Amino acid sequence: MNQQVIEVQKASLAYRLSRNRVGTIKEFAIQALRRQVRYEQFWALKEVSFTVAQGEIFAVIGPNGAGKSTLMKMIARVLPPSGGRVVVRGSLAPMIELGAGFNQELTAFENIVLYGALLGRRPELMRERAPSIAEWAGLSEFLDVPIRSFSSGMMARLGFSVATDIEPDILVVDEVLAVGDEAFQAKSKSRFQSMLDRGTTVVLVSHDLDAVLDLASRVLWLERGMVKMLAEPKVVIDAYRESV
Repeated sequence: MNQQVIEVQKASLAYRLSRNRVGTIKEFAIQALRRQVRYEQFWALKEVSFTVAQGEIFAVIGPNGAGKSTLMKMIARVLPPSGGRVVVRGSLAPMIELGAGFNQELTAFENIVLYGALLGRRPELMRERAPSIAEWAGLSEFLDVPIRSFSSGMMARLGFSVATDIEPDILVVDEVLAVGDEAFQAKSKSRFQSMLDRGTTVVLVSHDLDAVLDLASRVLWLERGMVKMLAEPKVVIDAYRESV
């Protein structure tokens, strides 16, 4: 029996939302100092539980606002749960909001090192790997250029190249495979497929239900932050399609 590499046990996450109507940051600061700011909790996830086995392709579906991306960020250790536990065993490569940690004033080389460090990789390794990472992204000639001059597509390609440069035990994918032009999309899908062939565990969020049906071994359906259904792909997808 394969080892459970991800264990999510009654995990919940609440965001604190301000209900004050203010026109400027100054007004908000004044109200905060006077303790006049009113908050309420918004539960993005409520007691979600599941496990993922080594080598499994596990998909998460649901409408916008269901909590899918929040769940991915918890698994990727970007957000700590407000309650419950999330246990991850093994190295993890998150493909979530690619390039979200980039600094616009730094060069592509510097951002490769920075982004890699945010993903838990050693800076000296990232300095060594930077030229090949940029080459794979088709950005070698821009390695010493500040990324403020990059297009959004160029930044996404660089982020994808950094995120997938290692051979992770677990890959967390949140709707980011359609990166760049057609040539780069084919290249990125080929790299993704090679990870699957090596037995990498994958947690995948997608609105492409046909792709989920083809790839996944199990599917979790989230609705308003709660588990609606967890079963084999056809059962869940048929029920989801009927509901929408």
